[in-house]
Amino acid sequence: MKRPKSSFTNHPFREIKSLLKAKAVSFPDLHSQAGKDDDLEKQLFDEAMEGVTPILRDQCIERIFRRKLPDDFRDRDAFEVLSKLKELVEKGTGFNISDTPEYIEGTGYHIHPEIARRLHRGDYSIQAHVDLHGLGAEVAEEVFNRFLKWAVMAGKRGVLIIHGRGLSSPSEPVLKRKVVDWLTRGPWRKWVIAYSSARRCDGGAGATYLLLRDRPVSKKRKIRKTT
Repeated sequence: MKRPKSSFTNHPFREIKSLLKAKAVSFPDLHSQAGKDDDLEKQLFDEAMEGVTPILRDQCIERIFRRKLPDDFRDRDAFEVLSKLKELVEKGTGFNISDTPEYIEGTGYHIHPEIARRLHRGDYSIQAHVDLHGLGAEVAEEVFNRFLKWAVMAGKRGVLIIHGRGLSSPSEPVLKRKVVDWLTRGPWRKWVIAYSSARRCDGGAGATYLLLRDRPVSKKRKIRKTT
């Protein structure tokens, strides 16, 4: 049984199909039309250029505007950079340890951070030093403790601890980190006024200045200052 045709069915191309079969309609040849447009443009260009004489290339004068700079001006920036680099390598001028990630500093109980910065600047005299560079952690700790015990008994207030930069360590500088731990977590933290990385002339990031108290901080003094 055939389904009845719906009156709502739309066939928009039915008439076009019948016209094409009857060849009653034709479409333009776009390729040939494009060729005609190109011919028209060429004709218009030729008409516009009628009577114009082309200039020979060997009769053209090229004008290139170049401003000649003095020799000293062109080399000035390079000279300044090289001179600063030379001062840095030979004298260390322009290099500040405190601007590098290797710089360390800290203070003891109720001490203003400016004391550590002054210590790094060299405002306090260094009276003794100990060299831990190249020692193992256990041996270095023993030498460190003996040195600080002697320094306290001898009345030394400013000392220098040489530990190296730890450049050969696979991760962080082991001995340098140990020194910081001994100064901040061990029994010597009660004697610490401030510590900071040394200046370049004293070992830079491979050494640490330490400012010691004349007596350790007691619990009573801590409570008195916090109340």
